[in-house]
Amino acid sequence: MTVNDPLSPIRLQLMWDRLIAVVEEQAQTLIRTGFSTSTREAGDLSAGVFDFEGNMLAQAVTGTPGHINSMARSVQHFITKFPVTEMSEGDVFLTNDPWKGTGHLHDFTFVTPAFRNGEIVALFASTCHVVDVGGRGMTSDGRQIYEEGLYIPLMRFARAGKVEEALIDIVRANVRESVQVIGDLHSLATCNEIGCRRLVEMMDEFAINDLDRIGAHILKLSKAATLEAIKRLKPGTYSHSMRIDGLESPVDLVAKMTIGKTGIDVDFTGTSGISSYGINVPMCYTEAYASFGVKCIAAPDVPNNAGSLSVIRITAPEGSILNAKSPAPVSVRHVTGQMLPDVVFGCLNQAIGDAVPAEGTSCLWNLYAFGGPGRVEADPKELADAEPFTVLSFHSGGTGARPGKDGLSATAFPSGVKNVPVEVTESISPVIVWRKEFRSDSGGAGLHRGGLGQTMELGLLEDAPFAFSALFDRIEYPPRGMEGGGPGGAGGIRLGSGGHMDGKGTQTVPRGDRVVIDMPGGGGLGDPKARDADIVATDIRAGIVSREAGRDLYGVAVTLQGNVDSRETAKLRAGAGK
Repeated sequence: MTVNDPLSPIRLQLMWDRLIAVVEEQAQTLIRTGFSTSTREAGDLSAGVFDFEGNMLAQAVTGTPGHINSMARSVQHFITKFPVTEMSEGDVFLTNDPWKGTGHLHDFTFVTPAFRNGEIVALFASTCHVVDVGGRGMTSDGRQIYEEGLYIPLMRFARAGKVEEALIDIVRANVRESVQVIGDLHSLATCNEIGCRRLVEMMDEFAINDLDRIGAHILKLSKAATLEAIKRLKPGTYSHSMRIDGLESPVDLVAKMTIGKTGIDVDFTGTSGISSYGINVPMCYTEAYASFGVKCIAAPDVPNNAGSLSVIRITAPEGSILNAKSPAPVSVRHVTGQMLPDVVFGCLNQAIGDAVPAEGTSCLWNLYAFGGPGRVEADPKELADAEPFTVLSFHSGGTGARPGKDGLSATAFPSGVKNVPVEVTESISPVIVWRKEFRSDSGGAGLHRGGLGQTMELGLLEDAPFAFSALFDRIEYPPRGMEGGGPGGAGGIRLGSGGHMDGKGTQTVPRGDRVVIDMPGGGGLGDPKARDADIVATDIRAGIVSREAGRDLYGVAVTLQGNVDSRETAKLRAGAGK
Protein backbone atom coordinates (compact mmCIF):
# COMPACT_ATOMS: atom_id res chain seq x y z
CA MET A 1 0.00 0.00 0.00
CA THR A 2 1.47 3.37 -1.04
CA VAL A 3 0.93 6.84 0.34
CA ASN A 4 -1.06 7.68 -2.78
CA ASP A 5 -3.34 4.72 -2.32
CA PRO A 6 -6.80 6.06 -1.41
CA LEU A 7 -6.88 3.69 1.54
CA SER A 8 -3.39 4.28 2.95
CA PRO A 9 -3.22 5.12 6.70
CA ILE A 10 -1.91 8.61 5.94
CA ARG A 11 -4.72 9.39 3.53
CA LEU A 12 -7.25 7.94 5.96
CA GLN A 13 -5.99 10.31 8.63
CA LEU A 14 -6.16 13.24 6.21
CA MET A 15 -9.73 12.31 5.32
CA TRP A 16 -10.62 12.08 9.01
CA ASP A 17 -9.29 15.59 9.56
CA ARG A 18 -11.22 16.82 6.53
CA LEU A 19 -14.44 15.26 7.85
CA ILE A 20 -14.04 17.23 11.07
CA ALA A 21 -13.43 20.38 9.00
CA VAL A 22 -16.56 19.65 6.95
CA VAL A 23 -18.82 19.39 10.00
CA GLU A 24 -17.20 22.46 11.57
CA GLU A 25 -18.11 24.47 8.47
CA GLN A 26 -21.58 22.97 8.79
CA ALA A 27 -21.82 24.34 12.37
CA GLN A 28 -20.41 27.74 11.42
CA THR A 29 -22.98 28.00 8.63
CA LEU A 30 -25.71 27.46 11.21
CA ILE A 31 -24.27 30.25 13.35
CA ARG A 32 -23.94 32.65 10.42
CA THR A 33 -27.48 32.03 9.17
CA GLY A 34 -29.25 31.53 12.51
CA PHE A 35 -32.05 33.88 13.50
CA SER A 36 -32.28 33.38 17.28
CA THR A 37 -29.72 34.60 19.81
CA SER A 38 -29.29 31.09 21.18
CA THR A 39 -27.90 30.01 17.81
CA ARG A 40 -26.03 32.99 16.39
CA GLU A 41 -24.73 34.46 19.68
CA ALA A 42 -24.53 31.60 22.19
CA GLY A 43 -23.69 28.70 19.85
CA ASP A 44 -26.30 26.39 21.38
CA LEU A 45 -26.17 23.86 18.57
CA SER A 46 -24.54 20.73 17.16
CA ALA A 47 -23.49 19.36 13.79
CA GLY A 48 -22.20 15.99 12.68
CA VAL A 49 -21.88 13.39 9.92
CA PHE A 50 -23.18 9.81 10.23
CA ASP A 51 -22.97 6.49 8.43
CA PHE A 52 -26.00 4.49 7.26
CA GLU A 53 -26.33 2.74 10.62
CA GLY A 54 -26.59 6.05 12.45
CA ASN A 55 -23.04 5.98 13.84
CA MET A 56 -21.59 9.46 14.31
CA LEU A 57 -18.27 9.62 12.44
CA ALA A 58 -17.36 13.22 13.22
CA GLN A 59 -18.78 16.14 15.17
CA ALA A 60 -18.13 19.85 14.95
CA VAL A 61 -15.93 21.33 17.65
CA THR A 62 -18.51 24.09 17.95
CA GLY A 63 -21.56 22.98 19.89
CA THR A 64 -22.79 21.70 23.24
CA PRO A 65 -22.34 18.18 24.69
CA GLY A 66 -26.07 17.97 25.39
CA HIS A 67 -26.88 18.48 21.73
CA ILE A 68 -23.97 16.58 20.22
CA ASN A 69 -24.06 13.44 22.34
CA SER A 70 -27.85 13.10 22.32
CA MET A 71 -28.00 13.86 18.59
CA ALA A 72 -25.51 11.00 18.20
CA ARG A 73 -28.36 8.67 19.15
CA SER A 74 -31.19 10.49 17.43
CA VAL A 75 -30.12 9.71 13.86
CA GLN A 76 -30.84 6.03 14.52
CA HIS A 77 -34.49 6.92 15.19
CA PHE A 78 -34.68 8.71 11.84
CA ILE A 79 -33.25 5.70 9.99
CA THR A 80 -35.79 3.41 11.63
CA LYS A 81 -38.65 5.65 10.49
CA PHE A 82 -37.18 6.55 7.10
CA PRO A 83 -34.93 3.74 5.80
CA VAL A 84 -31.85 4.93 3.94
CA THR A 85 -32.89 2.94 0.87
CA GLU A 86 -36.05 5.03 0.60
CA MET A 87 -34.36 8.43 0.92
CA SER A 88 -34.08 10.69 -2.12
CA GLU A 89 -31.76 13.54 -2.98
CA GLY A 90 -33.20 16.76 -1.56
CA ASP A 91 -35.01 15.04 1.32
CA VAL A 92 -34.75 16.70 4.73
CA PHE A 93 -36.17 15.28 7.96
CA LEU A 94 -36.83 16.87 11.34
CA THR A 95 -38.17 16.37 14.85
CA ASN A 96 -38.22 18.06 18.23
CA ASP A 97 -39.32 14.89 20.05
CA PRO A 98 -37.52 15.17 23.44
CA TRP A 99 -37.01 11.40 23.64
CA LYS A 100 -35.79 10.92 20.07
CA GLY A 101 -33.96 14.22 19.75
CA THR A 102 -32.03 16.18 22.35
CA GLY A 103 -34.24 16.34 25.42
CA HIS A 104 -36.85 19.12 25.09
CA LEU A 105 -39.21 20.69 22.57
CA HIS A 106 -37.11 23.81 22.03
CA ASP A 107 -34.42 21.78 20.23
CA PHE A 108 -35.02 20.87 16.59
CA THR A 109 -32.92 18.14 15.00
CA PHE A 110 -32.58 17.99 11.20
CA VAL A 111 -31.22 15.04 9.19
CA THR A 112 -30.24 15.27 5.51
CA PRO A 113 -28.93 12.47 3.26
CA ALA A 114 -25.84 13.33 1.21
CA PHE A 115 -25.74 12.10 -2.38
CA ARG A 116 -22.84 11.74 -4.83
CA ASN A 117 -23.40 10.70 -8.43
CA GLY A 118 -26.93 9.70 -7.54
CA GLU A 119 -25.90 7.41 -4.66
CA ILE A 120 -26.40 8.14 -0.97
CA VAL A 121 -23.03 8.33 0.82
CA ALA A 122 -23.73 9.70 4.32
CA LEU A 123 -26.19 11.49 6.59
CA PHE A 124 -25.75 14.95 8.07
CA ALA A 125 -27.49 16.03 11.26
CA SER A 126 -27.73 19.32 13.11
CA THR A 127 -29.56 20.72 16.11
CA CYS A 128 -30.28 24.15 17.51
CA HIS A 129 -32.39 25.71 20.23
CA VAL A 130 -35.22 27.95 19.00
CA VAL A 131 -36.57 30.88 20.98
CA ASP A 132 -40.18 29.68 21.25
CA VAL A 133 -42.32 26.60 20.61
CA GLY A 134 -45.60 27.96 21.92
CA GLY A 135 -47.25 26.49 25.01
CA ARG A 136 -46.01 27.77 28.34
CA GLY A 137 -42.60 28.57 26.88
CA MET A 138 -39.32 27.49 28.43
CA THR A 139 -40.38 27.21 32.04
CA SER A 140 -40.55 24.57 34.74
CA ASP A 141 -44.27 25.20 35.25
CA GLY A 142 -45.66 22.47 32.98
CA ARG A 143 -47.09 19.22 34.38
CA GLN A 144 -47.03 17.29 31.06
CA ILE A 145 -45.17 17.54 27.78
CA TYR A 146 -48.41 18.66 26.10
CA GLU A 147 -48.27 21.96 27.98
CA GLU A 148 -44.73 22.74 26.91
CA GLY A 149 -45.29 23.59 23.25
CA LEU A 150 -45.56 22.31 19.70
CA TYR A 151 -44.50 18.64 19.48
CA ILE A 152 -43.35 17.57 16.01
CA PRO A 153 -42.72 13.84 15.48
CA LEU A 154 -40.15 12.48 13.05
CA MET A 155 -41.32 13.76 9.67
CA ARG A 156 -40.21 15.39 6.44
CA PHE A 157 -39.20 19.04 6.27
CA ALA A 158 -38.58 18.75 2.53
CA ARG A 159 -39.27 16.10 -0.08
CA ALA A 160 -36.88 15.99 -3.06
CA GLY A 161 -35.94 19.62 -2.49
CA LYS A 162 -39.47 20.96 -1.99
CA VAL A 163 -40.26 22.27 1.51
CA GLU A 164 -43.43 20.94 3.15
CA GLU A 165 -45.33 24.23 3.34
CA ALA A 166 -48.10 22.68 5.45
CA LEU A 167 -45.53 22.04 8.18
CA ILE A 168 -44.32 25.65 7.98
CA ASP A 169 -47.92 26.85 8.31
CA ILE A 170 -48.44 24.70 11.42
CA VAL A 171 -45.26 26.03 13.04
CA ARG A 172 -46.15 29.62 12.16
CA ALA A 173 -49.59 29.20 13.73
CA ASN A 174 -48.26 27.77 16.99
CA VAL A 175 -45.28 29.92 17.96
CA ARG A 176 -45.04 33.52 19.09
CA GLU A 177 -41.78 34.39 17.32
CA SER A 178 -42.51 32.83 13.96
CA VAL A 179 -39.90 34.78 11.99
CA GLN A 180 -37.08 33.64 14.27
CA VAL A 181 -38.28 30.05 14.60
CA ILE A 182 -38.99 29.43 10.91
CA GLY A 183 -35.76 31.21 10.04
CA ASP A 184 -33.85 28.81 12.30
CA LEU A 185 -35.52 25.80 10.69
CA HIS A 186 -34.33 26.94 7.27
CA SER A 187 -30.87 27.57 8.76
CA LEU A 188 -30.73 23.98 9.99
CA ALA A 189 -31.61 22.70 6.52
CA THR A 190 -29.02 25.03 4.97
CA CYS A 191 -26.15 23.99 7.22
CA ASN A 192 -26.82 20.31 6.43
CA GLU A 193 -26.81 21.15 2.72
CA ILE A 194 -23.41 22.81 3.09
CA GLY A 195 -22.14 19.70 4.84
CA CYS A 196 -23.37 17.56 1.95
CA ARG A 197 -21.63 19.79 -0.61
CA ARG A 198 -18.32 19.82 1.21
CA LEU A 199 -18.40 16.06 1.71
CA VAL A 200 -18.87 15.46 -2.00
CA GLU A 201 -15.97 17.82 -2.75
CA MET A 202 -13.81 15.88 -0.29
CA MET A 203 -14.74 12.53 -1.81
CA ASP A 204 -13.97 13.83 -5.29
CA GLU A 205 -10.60 15.12 -4.12
CA PHE A 206 -9.63 11.83 -2.49
CA ALA A 207 -11.19 9.71 -5.24
CA ILE A 208 -13.37 7.57 -2.97
CA ASN A 209 -16.89 6.34 -3.68
CA ASP A 210 -18.08 5.72 -0.13
CA LEU A 211 -17.17 6.29 3.53
CA ASP A 212 -17.05 2.61 4.48
CA ARG A 213 -13.28 2.36 4.96
CA ILE A 214 -12.77 5.76 6.57
CA GLY A 215 -15.79 5.20 8.80
CA ALA A 216 -14.53 1.82 10.01
CA HIS A 217 -11.07 3.38 10.56
CA ILE A 218 -12.50 6.21 12.67
CA LEU A 219 -14.68 3.99 14.84
CA LYS A 220 -12.03 1.31 15.39
CA LEU A 221 -9.20 3.70 16.32
CA SER A 222 -11.40 5.88 18.51
CA LYS A 223 -12.73 2.93 20.47
CA ALA A 224 -9.23 1.50 20.92
CA ALA A 225 -7.79 4.86 22.00
CA THR A 226 -10.56 5.38 24.56
CA LEU A 227 -10.05 1.91 26.02
CA GLU A 228 -6.30 2.55 26.21
CA ALA A 229 -6.95 5.81 28.07
CA ILE A 230 -9.31 4.06 30.50
CA LYS A 231 -6.53 1.57 31.35
CA ARG A 232 -4.69 4.43 33.07
CA LEU A 233 -7.51 4.69 35.61
CA LYS A 234 -7.63 2.54 38.74
CA PRO A 235 -10.11 -0.29 38.11
CA GLY A 236 -12.95 -0.70 40.54
CA THR A 237 -16.35 0.61 41.56
CA TYR A 238 -16.76 4.12 42.92
CA SER A 239 -19.80 6.00 44.23
CA HIS A 240 -20.59 9.67 44.57
CA SER A 241 -23.66 11.80 45.17
CA MET A 242 -24.66 15.44 44.97
CA ARG A 243 -27.72 17.28 46.27
CA ILE A 244 -29.24 20.13 44.26
CA ASP A 245 -32.20 22.40 44.86
CA GLY A 246 -34.79 20.63 42.70
CA LEU A 247 -38.27 22.14 42.81
CA GLU A 248 -40.82 20.54 45.12
CA SER A 249 -37.95 19.13 47.18
CA PRO A 250 -34.18 18.70 46.94
CA VAL A 251 -32.90 16.28 44.30
CA ASP A 252 -30.20 13.71 45.03
CA LEU A 253 -28.07 12.67 42.07
CA VAL A 254 -26.40 9.36 42.92
CA ALA A 255 -23.87 7.61 40.69
CA LYS A 256 -22.00 4.31 40.84
CA MET A 257 -19.13 4.04 38.37
CA THR A 258 -17.47 0.77 37.42
CA ILE A 259 -14.16 0.97 35.57
CA GLY A 260 -13.14 -2.25 33.82
CA LYS A 261 -11.39 -3.70 30.79
CA THR A 262 -14.35 -3.16 28.46
CA GLY A 263 -14.97 0.46 29.41
CA ILE A 264 -16.77 2.52 32.02
CA ASP A 265 -20.30 1.94 33.29
CA VAL A 266 -22.18 4.64 35.18
CA ASP A 267 -25.38 3.67 36.99
CA PHE A 268 -27.61 6.35 38.53
CA THR A 269 -29.66 3.99 40.71
CA GLY A 270 -30.55 5.78 43.94
CA THR A 271 -31.21 9.10 42.21
CA SER A 272 -34.38 10.95 43.18
CA GLY A 273 -37.67 10.09 41.50
CA ILE A 274 -39.45 12.02 38.79
CA SER A 275 -40.59 15.59 39.47
CA SER A 276 -44.11 16.86 38.86
CA TYR A 277 -42.58 19.78 36.97
CA GLY A 278 -40.37 20.33 33.95
CA ILE A 279 -36.94 19.67 35.49
CA ASN A 280 -37.03 16.00 34.45
CA VAL A 281 -34.43 14.59 32.07
CA PRO A 282 -35.01 12.17 29.15
CA MET A 283 -32.46 9.36 29.05
CA CYS A 284 -30.82 10.68 25.88
CA TYR A 285 -29.79 13.88 27.69
CA THR A 286 -28.60 11.96 30.74
CA GLU A 287 -26.41 9.82 28.50
CA ALA A 288 -25.10 12.91 26.75
CA TYR A 289 -23.83 14.80 29.78
CA ALA A 290 -22.74 11.82 31.86
CA SER A 291 -20.64 10.44 29.00
CA PHE A 292 -19.21 13.91 28.39
CA GLY A 293 -18.10 14.09 32.02
CA VAL A 294 -16.33 10.74 31.69
CA LYS A 295 -14.58 11.76 28.46
CA CYS A 296 -13.41 15.08 29.93
CA ILE A 297 -11.23 13.23 32.43
CA ALA A 298 -10.66 9.77 31.00
CA ALA A 299 -10.07 10.49 27.31
CA PRO A 300 -10.17 14.21 26.56
CA ASP A 301 -7.93 13.98 23.48
CA VAL A 302 -9.85 11.24 21.68
CA PRO A 303 -12.24 12.64 19.04
CA ASN A 304 -15.89 12.38 19.96
CA ASN A 305 -17.75 9.86 17.82
CA ALA A 306 -19.71 6.63 18.04
CA GLY A 307 -16.50 4.65 18.55
CA SER A 308 -15.23 6.58 21.57
CA LEU A 309 -18.72 6.84 23.09
CA SER A 310 -19.41 3.11 22.69
CA VAL A 311 -17.25 2.13 25.69
CA ILE A 312 -18.98 4.59 28.03
CA ARG A 313 -22.30 3.10 29.11
CA ILE A 314 -24.89 5.05 31.09
CA THR A 315 -27.98 3.67 32.85
CA ALA A 316 -30.66 5.21 35.06
CA PRO A 317 -33.82 3.63 36.49
CA GLU A 318 -37.07 4.33 34.67
CA GLY A 319 -39.16 6.74 36.66
CA SER A 320 -36.15 8.53 38.11
CA ILE A 321 -35.60 12.20 37.37
CA LEU A 322 -32.78 11.13 35.01
CA ASN A 323 -34.91 8.74 32.96
CA ALA A 324 -38.27 10.41 32.64
CA LYS A 325 -40.76 8.85 30.26
CA SER A 326 -43.36 10.61 28.12
CA PRO A 327 -45.57 12.52 28.88
CA ALA A 328 -43.43 13.87 31.73
CA PRO A 329 -42.59 17.60 31.54
CA VAL A 330 -38.97 18.14 30.47
CA SER A 331 -38.80 21.75 29.26
CA VAL A 332 -35.87 22.79 31.48
CA ARG A 333 -34.13 19.41 31.62
CA HIS A 334 -30.78 21.19 31.44
CA VAL A 335 -31.18 22.51 34.99
CA THR A 336 -30.79 18.94 36.25
CA GLY A 337 -28.91 17.26 33.42
CA GLN A 338 -26.00 19.70 33.29
CA MET A 339 -25.12 18.76 36.88
CA LEU A 340 -24.10 15.24 35.84
CA PRO A 341 -20.45 15.92 34.90
CA ASP A 342 -19.84 17.12 38.47
CA VAL A 343 -21.34 13.89 39.82
CA VAL A 344 -19.21 11.82 37.45
CA PHE A 345 -16.12 13.84 38.43
CA GLY A 346 -16.71 12.84 42.04
CA CYS A 347 -16.45 9.17 41.05
CA LEU A 348 -13.43 9.69 38.82
CA ASN A 349 -11.59 11.61 41.55
CA GLN A 350 -11.47 8.39 43.55
CA ALA A 351 -10.01 6.52 40.58
CA ILE A 352 -7.44 9.02 39.47
CA GLY A 353 -7.00 11.51 42.34
CA ASP A 354 -6.23 15.22 42.14
CA ALA A 355 -7.18 15.44 38.48
CA VAL A 356 -10.74 16.71 38.54
CA PRO A 357 -12.15 20.19 39.13
CA ALA A 358 -14.31 21.24 42.04
CA GLU A 359 -18.04 21.68 41.51
CA GLY A 360 -19.18 24.70 39.52
CA THR A 361 -22.44 26.44 38.74
CA SER A 362 -22.92 23.77 36.04
CA CYS A 363 -26.46 24.60 34.91
CA LEU A 364 -26.97 27.72 32.82
CA TRP A 365 -28.52 30.82 34.38
CA ASN A 366 -30.40 31.96 31.28
CA LEU A 367 -32.58 35.06 31.16
CA TYR A 368 -36.00 34.17 29.78
CA ALA A 369 -38.44 37.07 29.83
CA PHE A 370 -41.66 37.83 28.01
CA GLY A 371 -44.46 40.34 28.07
CA GLY A 372 -47.58 41.69 26.50
CA PRO A 373 -51.31 41.07 26.93
CA GLY A 374 -52.21 37.51 27.90
CA ARG A 375 -48.72 36.52 28.96
CA VAL A 376 -48.35 38.28 32.29
CA GLU A 377 -50.42 37.84 35.43
CA ALA A 378 -51.24 41.49 36.02
CA ASP A 379 -54.07 44.00 35.68
CA PRO A 380 -55.08 43.95 31.98
CA LYS A 381 -55.18 47.76 32.05
CA GLU A 382 -51.44 47.79 32.75
CA LEU A 383 -50.83 45.56 29.72
CA ALA A 384 -53.15 47.20 27.20
CA ASP A 385 -50.37 49.05 25.39
CA ALA A 386 -47.49 46.74 26.33
CA GLU A 387 -45.29 45.42 23.52
CA PRO A 388 -45.51 41.62 23.12
CA PHE A 389 -42.03 40.11 23.26
CA THR A 390 -40.12 36.94 24.06
CA VAL A 391 -36.39 37.04 24.70
CA LEU A 392 -33.91 34.33 25.66
CA SER A 393 -30.40 35.30 26.67
CA PHE A 394 -27.68 32.87 27.82
CA HIS A 395 -25.54 33.62 30.89
CA SER A 396 -23.42 31.68 33.36
CA GLY A 397 -21.95 31.58 36.82
CA GLY A 398 -18.41 30.44 37.69
CA THR A 399 -16.76 27.07 37.16
CA GLY A 400 -15.00 25.09 39.86
CA ALA A 401 -11.28 25.47 40.47
CA ARG A 402 -9.17 23.12 38.35
CA PRO A 403 -6.07 21.09 39.23
CA GLY A 404 -3.29 23.66 39.09
CA LYS A 405 -5.58 26.50 37.95
CA ASP A 406 -8.31 28.80 39.19
CA GLY A 407 -11.85 28.33 37.95
CA LEU A 408 -13.24 30.35 35.05
CA SER A 409 -15.49 33.28 35.85
CA ALA A 410 -18.93 33.71 34.23
CA THR A 411 -18.22 30.74 31.96
CA ALA A 412 -20.61 27.99 30.92
CA PHE A 413 -19.39 24.53 31.81
CA PRO A 414 -20.27 21.85 30.86
CA SER A 415 -22.50 23.31 28.13
CA GLY A 416 -19.81 25.51 26.57
CA VAL A 417 -22.26 28.10 25.25
CA LYS A 418 -21.33 31.78 25.16
CA ASN A 419 -22.75 34.61 27.24
CA VAL A 420 -25.00 36.72 25.04
CA PRO A 421 -23.94 40.41 24.95
CA VAL A 422 -26.44 42.65 26.73
CA GLU A 423 -26.48 44.92 23.69
CA VAL A 424 -27.99 42.09 21.66
CA THR A 425 -30.71 41.48 24.26
CA GLU A 426 -31.55 45.17 24.34
CA SER A 427 -31.62 45.48 20.56
CA ILE A 428 -34.27 42.77 20.05
CA SER A 429 -36.55 43.42 23.03
CA PRO A 430 -37.74 46.16 25.40
CA VAL A 431 -35.53 44.67 28.15
CA ILE A 432 -32.76 46.88 29.51
CA VAL A 433 -29.83 45.49 31.50
CA TRP A 434 -28.88 48.01 34.15
CA ARG A 435 -26.00 46.09 35.65
CA LYS A 436 -23.74 43.15 34.71
CA GLU A 437 -20.69 42.64 36.91
CA PHE A 438 -18.60 40.02 38.69
CA ARG A 439 -19.68 39.02 42.22
CA SER A 440 -16.87 39.67 44.67
CA ASP A 441 -16.14 36.70 46.97
CA SER A 442 -18.39 34.34 44.99
CA GLY A 443 -15.46 32.15 43.92
CA GLY A 444 -14.82 29.45 46.51
CA ALA A 445 -11.62 29.96 48.50
CA GLY A 446 -8.78 27.53 47.92
CA LEU A 447 -5.22 27.00 46.84
CA HIS A 448 -6.91 27.45 43.49
CA ARG A 449 -9.90 29.78 43.65
CA GLY A 450 -13.27 29.01 42.12
CA GLY A 451 -14.47 31.14 39.21
CA LEU A 452 -16.66 34.12 40.01
CA GLY A 453 -20.35 34.34 39.39
CA GLN A 454 -21.92 37.53 38.09
CA THR A 455 -24.74 39.85 39.08
CA MET A 456 -27.23 41.08 36.51
CA GLU A 457 -30.02 43.58 37.02
CA LEU A 458 -32.66 44.04 34.35
CA GLY A 459 -35.96 45.76 33.81
CA LEU A 460 -38.27 46.99 31.08
CA LEU A 461 -37.97 50.20 29.12
CA GLU A 462 -41.72 50.62 28.89
CA ASP A 463 -44.03 51.30 31.81
CA ALA A 464 -45.53 47.83 32.09
CA PRO A 465 -45.10 44.63 34.10
CA PHE A 466 -43.41 41.64 32.51
CA ALA A 467 -42.95 37.96 33.21
CA PHE A 468 -39.68 36.29 34.11
CA SER A 469 -39.13 32.53 34.00
CA ALA A 470 -36.50 31.48 36.55
CA LEU A 471 -34.58 28.34 35.54
CA PHE A 472 -31.98 28.34 38.30
CA ASP A 473 -30.30 26.01 40.79
CA ARG A 474 -27.39 26.11 43.25
CA ILE A 475 -29.36 28.50 45.50
CA GLU A 476 -29.96 26.23 48.48
CA TYR A 477 -27.03 23.93 47.73
CA PRO A 478 -24.07 25.88 46.28
CA PRO A 479 -21.15 24.24 44.46
CA ARG A 480 -18.89 22.34 46.84
CA GLY A 481 -15.14 22.72 47.09
CA MET A 482 -12.66 19.86 47.06
CA GLU A 483 -9.59 18.90 49.09
CA GLY A 484 -10.15 21.62 51.66
CA GLY A 485 -11.44 24.25 49.23
CA GLY A 486 -14.45 26.34 50.19
CA PRO A 487 -17.87 26.33 48.52
CA GLY A 488 -18.77 28.74 45.77
CA GLY A 489 -21.15 31.56 46.51
CA ALA A 490 -24.80 30.50 46.41
CA GLY A 491 -26.97 31.93 43.67
CA GLY A 492 -30.07 34.04 44.24
CA ILE A 493 -32.83 36.01 42.56
CA ARG A 494 -34.88 38.91 43.90
CA LEU A 495 -36.82 41.96 42.89
CA GLY A 496 -34.97 45.24 42.85
CA SER A 497 -37.53 46.53 45.36
CA GLY A 498 -36.46 43.77 47.72
CA GLY A 499 -39.32 41.35 47.08
CA HIS A 500 -38.76 37.60 47.01
CA MET A 501 -38.48 35.57 43.82
CA ASP A 502 -38.32 31.79 43.51
CA GLY A 503 -35.42 30.03 41.83
CA LYS A 504 -37.76 28.26 39.40
CA GLY A 505 -41.05 29.10 37.74
CA THR A 506 -42.72 31.99 35.89
CA GLN A 507 -43.18 35.10 38.01
CA THR A 508 -44.44 38.63 37.43
CA VAL A 509 -42.16 41.62 37.75
CA PRO A 510 -44.33 44.61 38.74
CA ARG A 511 -44.40 47.76 36.65
CA GLY A 512 -41.31 49.87 37.32
CA ASP A 513 -39.50 47.11 39.22
CA ARG A 514 -36.39 45.15 38.25
CA VAL A 515 -34.97 41.62 38.57
CA VAL A 516 -31.62 41.14 40.31
CA ILE A 517 -29.87 37.84 39.60
CA ASP A 518 -26.83 36.68 41.58
CA MET A 519 -25.21 33.78 39.77
CA PRO A 520 -23.23 31.19 41.78
CA GLY A 521 -19.48 30.95 41.91
CA GLY A 522 -17.42 27.78 41.56
CA GLY A 523 -16.00 25.77 44.43
CA GLY A 524 -12.38 26.12 45.52
CA LEU A 525 -9.68 23.43 45.35
CA GLY A 526 -7.11 22.87 48.11
CA ASP A 527 -6.25 24.74 51.30
CA PRO A 528 -6.91 28.51 50.93
CA LYS A 529 -4.10 29.24 53.42
CA ALA A 530 -1.65 27.66 50.97
CA ARG A 531 -2.52 30.11 48.18
CA ASP A 532 0.29 32.47 47.24
CA ALA A 533 -0.18 35.65 49.27
CA ASP A 534 0.76 37.91 46.36
CA ILE A 535 -1.94 36.28 44.21
CA VAL A 536 -4.49 36.86 46.98
CA ALA A 537 -3.41 40.51 47.15
CA THR A 538 -3.85 40.81 43.38
CA ASP A 539 -7.38 39.41 43.71
CA ILE A 540 -8.11 41.94 46.47
CA ARG A 541 -6.89 44.86 44.38
CA ALA A 542 -9.05 43.65 41.48
CA GLY A 543 -12.14 43.38 43.69
CA ILE A 544 -12.37 39.63 43.14
CA VAL A 545 -11.78 38.97 46.83
CA SER A 546 -12.70 41.39 49.61
CA ARG A 547 -10.18 42.45 52.28
CA GLU A 548 -12.28 40.64 54.86
CA ALA A 549 -12.32 37.38 52.91
CA GLY A 550 -8.62 37.70 52.18
CA ARG A 551 -7.97 37.91 55.91
CA ASP A 552 -10.55 35.41 57.18
CA LEU A 553 -10.41 32.74 54.47
CA TYR A 554 -6.91 33.05 53.03
CA GLY A 555 -5.02 34.37 56.05
CA VAL A 556 -3.65 37.28 54.02
CA ALA A 557 -3.55 40.86 55.28
CA VAL A 558 -2.94 43.75 52.89
CA THR A 559 -1.84 47.33 53.36
CA LEU A 560 -3.94 50.34 52.42
CA GLN A 561 -2.15 50.26 49.08
CA GLY A 562 -3.26 46.67 48.51
CA ASN A 563 0.14 45.03 48.97
CA VAL A 564 0.79 42.03 51.21
CA ASP A 565 1.39 42.90 54.86
CA SER A 566 4.01 40.20 55.35
CA ARG A 567 4.22 40.40 59.15
CA GLU A 568 0.47 40.29 59.74
CA THR A 569 0.00 37.59 57.12
CA ALA A 570 2.64 35.42 58.80
CA LYS A 571 0.80 35.79 62.12
CA LEU A 572 -2.55 34.92 60.55
CA ARG A 573 -1.25 31.84 58.80
CA ALA A 574 0.75 30.71 61.83
CA GLY A 575 -2.43 30.93 63.89
CA ALA A 576 -4.29 28.92 61.28
CA GLY A 577 -1.65 26.21 61.52
CA LYS A 578 -2.23 25.86 65.26
